Formats: sequence, C-alpha cells, structure tokens
Amino acid sequence: MDKNHDILTLEDVKLLVDTFYNKVAEDALLAPIFADRLGDNWLPHLQKMYTFWQTVLLEEYTYSGAPFPPHAKLPVDETHFNQWLNLFAKTIDTLFTGVKADEAKWRANKMAQMFQHKIAYFKNNPLNIL
Repeated sequence: MDKNHDILTLEDVKLLVDTFYNKVAEDALLAPIFADRLGDNWLPHLQKMYTFWQTVLLEEYTYSGAPFPPHAKLPVDETHFNQWLNLFAKTIDTLFTGVKADEAKWRANKMAQMFQHKIAYFKNNPLNIL
C-alpha cells in the first residue's frame, strides 16, 4: 500500500476504520470486549465509525449521537485503551501520512483519555451512571 497520501476522502476513512477493526477483531485483549457487545454484527458499528471519523476528520457532518454512553459500562481499563491506541496508531502509520493522519491519532488519544476518566468516575460513583 502506498501511504503517500493523507486521509482526505470517505473512502480513506472507510479504509482506516475497516483495517483497524479487522485488527481489533483479531486482538486477544480487545476482541472479547467487542464480541460481547457486537457479536457477529459489526456492520452497524462500522457504519457509525465511518460517519464519526468523516465528521471529525473531513468536516462532513454525517455523525449524530453521543460517543461516550455506549462505552460507559464497558469492562475496560487503561490496558485496553493503550492497546486500542496502539492498534489505531499502527493502522494509520501503515496506511497514511499527513496532517489528517496526525490529527486522527491526536483525537483518538484525547478521546481515550476522556473515556478512561469518565469510565473510572462511573465505576467509583455507580449511582451517577448515565
């Protein structure tokens, strides 16, 4: 794969999402978390991720919703987030180079930090769950 281009189109976003989630589905740590939630029906999640990253990176506003609530009760911790970020960064670095590729990694890191803090808060304050 020639990675001489940035994430510029919806097709690029789909390539990123599909390649990344193929790695997640094969990952010993992350696959069980996703399998428990999605079973064999990954398509709705992938489609949501296409619109999420299309909105975030391409500024084509196709995503609606709140990203955090579906993650609030997941049995995950820092180890899971670190692995998710590692796979995400490796996927981007394999496929793309450029400003949007760097932005995608930066935004993923910020989201992971926020999600970790919020999940920890809800674990410690179960009465305040969404």
